[in-house]
Amino acid sequence: MIPHGATSADYIIVVAYFMGITLFGVYFGRYAKGTSDYFFGGQRFAWWLIGFSSIATMVGSYSFVKYSEAGFSYGLSSSQSYLNDWFWVPILLIVWLPVLYYRRIQSVPEYFDLRFGRWARLAATGFMLVYLIGYIGVNLLTLGKAMQPLMGWSVMTGAAVTCALITAYVMAGGQTSVIMTDLLQGVILLIAGLALFAAGIWQAGGLTSFWAALPQDHRYLFSEWNRPDNFSFIGIYVQDGLANSAAFVLMNQGMIMRFLALRSIRDARKMAVLWILVLSPLAAIAVSGAGWAARVLVSQGQMMTSGERAFIDAAEFLCAPGIFGLVLAALLAALMSTADTLINAVAAVFINDIYRPYLAPSKEDRHYLLVARLVSLGAAALGLLLVPVMSRGTIYHAHAMFTAAVTPPMVVAILLGIFWRRFNQPAALATLIGGGALSMLSFAPGLDNFLLRPFSFDMGPDSYAFTRALFGLVTSGVIGVSVAAFTRPQPLAQLLGLVAGTQLDAMRLYKGGAPNLNDGRIAQGVIRIDPALGEGFTVAVPSGIRERLRERPGDMAYICDSRWWLGGLRSFHGRLADSGSQDGQPDVIRITPEAASWSGLRDGSPAWVEKIC
Repeated sequence: MIPHGATSADYIIVVAYFMGITLFGVYFGRYAKGTSDYFFGGQRFAWWLIGFSSIATMVGSYSFVKYSEAGFSYGLSSSQSYLNDWFWVPILLIVWLPVLYYRRIQSVPEYFDLRFGRWARLAATGFMLVYLIGYIGVNLLTLGKAMQPLMGWSVMTGAAVTCALITAYVMAGGQTSVIMTDLLQGVILLIAGLALFAAGIWQAGGLTSFWAALPQDHRYLFSEWNRPDNFSFIGIYVQDGLANSAAFVLMNQGMIMRFLALRSIRDARKMAVLWILVLSPLAAIAVSGAGWAARVLVSQGQMMTSGERAFIDAAEFLCAPGIFGLVLAALLAALMSTADTLINAVAAVFINDIYRPYLAPSKEDRHYLLVARLVSLGAAALGLLLVPVMSRGTIYHAHAMFTAAVTPPMVVAILLGIFWRRFNQPAALATLIGGGALSMLSFAPGLDNFLLRPFSFDMGPDSYAFTRALFGLVTSGVIGVSVAAFTRPQPLAQLLGLVAGTQLDAMRLYKGGAPNLNDGRIAQGVIRIDPALGEGFTVAVPSGIRERLRERPGDMAYICDSRWWLGGLRSFHGRLADSGSQDGQPDVIRITPEAASWSGLRDGSPAWVEKIC
């Protein structure tokens, strides 16, 4: 059914958004000159840009529909999934990000290779591809369901059309296109979601009237401990707060690529704080607000709707013609912004963990770039084929069941790997294979009740979609710890930079020498392209800038166009060289022609330089 309140202006805005965001993403394909750009955006971007881009990735295609439905049915507790991420911040900032950044790890399976060996990498690659492609399927399913009432299409048609548009700009520009489109989409979806909630409060007669019309049991931020079965606190906590949130910050290849697209570890930490502690709570309100507003307006007799249609019906009721189209565009922003990241992530895992190391080593980079684009197309097609398989039941439970089954073995293996030095290759393989097998067995009729009931906290089978995560975490952990306790640990020399407490070793490996831990300041200057510096990405600065940076020749540095609103698009990493005297040129930053060509920095343009390590 097409929304009866939609006007031609709404449809024009939606179609214009579709075409505009696709062309916007294709435009940034000009920055994808190699696989480093295609997968990691050249590792050049600023923290604020990646923060807003990441919130668009986190607010997936299912989020507005899924959490508005939960908000309509259960009230403010629909936000609890987004409020459980904060305790992952120390692990992310202090341990995981330095491991990824300083060891130059391009994927989670590569970490498993460095930490546990080739067979662990292959097992992790299998888990990762199942996770990512299944996640694409969940997102495309919601694409189709959202487009069905909007355009009158079948679920499969809506998923196929939008999937084709997403794939077009992902194939063109890879990670740079994904980051820039998701930046725009992140801003749009936050503004639209928060504005829709504010409009609901105003329509209800103000905050006091809104609160009075909200049912008593809808006023709590967290649901009851183990009731109702399919939306209890403990079920959501172990599935969303533990398994899914850990997977998102530790193993989701799309987010790993976002971290590695940042220009420095300092910016990565700033981005993580902004993303988890500031933008995530705002996103919780943005995606649930329509459901809360719809429930209040139904209580007041102003409208009629159901949980599944809460978002669309509330948006249609509250918005004037044209504005409704903008809100639908925000829904499309969420629809597209996670799928594009996942498609790009599948290409990265396939190229870096299968194709390049095992199938076609030592090829030219342009060959890998071509294959990556073709794999992006294939990943989108596989995700589309999963849409009919995942179309049973609600989107909320389809997502919960999928992530609870797939993520626990990988999450346990990563956490034990980075925190416990005794955790070794046999233990990692046992965790992945054994934990994964038990998770699959928990779906077998008859066995599901036997295996999952002890973890359901007196809830019934309706809770198994959530409590399967706790079952997976506990069993995977028991297997991993048991095997590690009875097998020989790895030599410490193999663990440097890969476990907690060895960050300085990781920095030494990153730089190729002793790290410079002097806390220098960012220095301003003017770019001069100097062919005398030779080839590569060498940078030379005068003594005044050297003193401000507190640098030494050989240090790693980041050079960026001083216009902050570019977000790092014109920048590069280089190695500082002895600059000579440069008398009369106290603020000149000399770079090689190769660095200028790659970064887009021009002779005479203002720039700043920052010492990395």
